[in-house]
Amino acid sequence: MRNFISVLDAGNINGLVKKALDYKSNPFRDQHLGQQKRIGLLFLNPSMRTRLSTQVAAQNLGMEPIVFNVDKEGWALEFEEEAIMSGNTVEHVKDAAPVFGQYFDILCIRTFPSLKNREDDYSELYINQILKYSGIPVVSLESATLHPLQSLTDIITITECLASAKKKSRKKPRIVLSWAPHVKPLPQCVANSFSQWINAWKQSEFVITHPEDYELDEKFTKGASICHDQMEALEDADFVYVKNWSTYGDYGKIFCNDPGWMLTAKKLKVTNQAKVMHCLPVRRNVELSDEVLDGPQSIVTQQAGNRVWAAQAVLS
Repeated sequence: MRNFISVLDAGNINGLVKKALDYKSNPFRDQHLGQQKRIGLLFLNPSMRTRLSTQVAAQNLGMEPIVFNVDKEGWALEFEEEAIMSGNTVEHVKDAAPVFGQYFDILCIRTFPSLKNREDDYSELYINQILKYSGIPVVSLESATLHPLQSLTDIITITECLASAKKKSRKKPRIVLSWAPHVKPLPQCVANSFSQWINAWKQSEFVITHPEDYELDEKFTKGASICHDQMEALEDADFVYVKNWSTYGDYGKIFCNDPGWMLTAKKLKVTNQAKVMHCLPVRRNVELSDEVLDGPQSIVTQQAGNRVWAAQAVLS
């Protein structure tokens, strides 16, 4: 693994999951790997779990993590090629990224889409320019379209739950990605990435449910069943992953914000006692009700805890 940007970099997904769970049982067994090495964590937008879990993972491996909030502490970076820098940007990525490459052994970067221009966001200009010019391994801490560490975490958590289940109701678990309402337009990153990874994993019956007009890019969802009836999708589900995303077609909009799409305990009754997942942060009683989040079927805290082991497996 040279970089970690999407599932295409993961290789054997189950092997990576096993490594992560091995680290969970013995966090410091490879502490020698990172000795006398540094990892740079660059943030162009806020983060909590991604930042902290990656720092912990790096330290578990003996690495020294250095965090740089580029959006607040650094010069405004220019990413466009051949740009005439007479505006607000101060330094070009062509000059900054090679310097990062001199300072660090691994470079991690978190970016965020504008949700204004789909072509620009889906070009993944920011992370691709870092890949092009840094000269060292790059790990995505979320990009304009994908969140691979989160998705690896999700499969780790599902695998963990399946292993601890007393019995399985079917050969393949039914996993449902369910759209939820939100107070503002959010990116498609988590939904895209989860779809990409679950489809590549090929060990589940995968259903995506959302209102009409919230279709995701088919290059990420191909292989999943799409259902516009939430209750039909939830029937007999083993895992329900709740997440909001804005429109992909007419890009970055909210067309429907029906509170009826919020996941409630009543809706869970049609599932196979489904475990409920969310990447966090979550808008309580908008995306998920308190009774679900605080109930016995919620595994959001377990899921967030596994972020450390996903990061550690990738960094190692």
